Amino acid sequence: MILPGILIYLFSFLVIWFGSRLIVSSVGKLTRKLKVSSFGFSFFVLGILTTIPELSVGLTAITSGDPEIFVGNLIGGVIVIFFLIIPLLAIFGNGIKLSSQLKTKNLLLAFAVMIAPVFLVMDKKINHLEGVIFLGLYFLLFYFIQKEKGILDNGHGKVLFLKSFSLADLAKILFGIGMVFAASRFIVEKTLYFAQIIKVSPFYLSLVAISLGTNLPELSVGIRSIMAKKKQVAFGDYIGSAAANTLLLGFLTVLGKGDIVVVNGFTKLFIIIFLGFGLFFYLSRSNNDISRKEGFILLLLYIAFIVIERH
Repeated sequence: MILPGILIYLFSFLVIWFGSRLIVSSVGKLTRKLKVSSFGFSFFVLGILTTIPELSVGLTAITSGDPEIFVGNLIGGVIVIFFLIIPLLAIFGNGIKLSSQLKTKNLLLAFAVMIAPVFLVMDKKINHLEGVIFLGLYFLLFYFIQKEKGILDNGHGKVLFLKSFSLADLAKILFGIGMVFAASRFIVEKTLYFAQIIKVSPFYLSLVAISLGTNLPELSVGIRSIMAKKKQVAFGDYIGSAAANTLLLGFLTVLGKGDIVVVNGFTKLFIIIFLGFGLFFYLSRSNNDISRKEGFILLLLYIAFIVIERH
């Protein structure tokens, strides 16, 4: 029974990959008609769209009574983005230039938004007030980045959303969302199954395995950005997607009937992420880029994180 379970697990992630690509490519047509700025679009629109797998896993995990999978997936997603996917983008894309991406204060605010859930969940629960704090932090970040970068250029925001979409585009988006949500149900079920077999907590498996699978859309954006030589789009999506995890956690916490309670402690995880963000900030601001060599350094940090969390 193990082999069929593994095949279903891998196939579910493959479905998420294709479903997310369908969503992102269809929405991309909208931006070409609205002439949206590349960074503004990738941060806000792509950032939220590529968290649809996390949303679907979160809803399934909460309704199944397994919130640890949900929390582990969201926090693990931030780690995967900054210490695996961005380093890979730097390594294979011969570095990422960040000089025109975000001002220092906004990058620091983005880090604060991303690390807030890890800090506030160290008491092993998330209440409604903390959910409201997560929402407030995200919208504060939205305000400052919108003020700096803007979502729309040259006043094209007056174009009506529905007129920019065809029925075929809308059908593709809805079909893609359906694929992602259907696959997420199997992912949550198989995560609990494999956690029992290999004797690890569902939280650890979600922190490492599910977070990698649900960030396949971000990996896809990165690969296409490297090929198209538009790495600013990928970086904007990564920052936006990691921040949107906090938005999603706040949203589902506020909508929930009670506190989200987890078993695992987060102190060690908080220290890892805090030091990792400090290293990322230092490397990115030294020459306003992440070089190929620095990408390898961040990748080593991800490997160390997996080893430390396992023990």
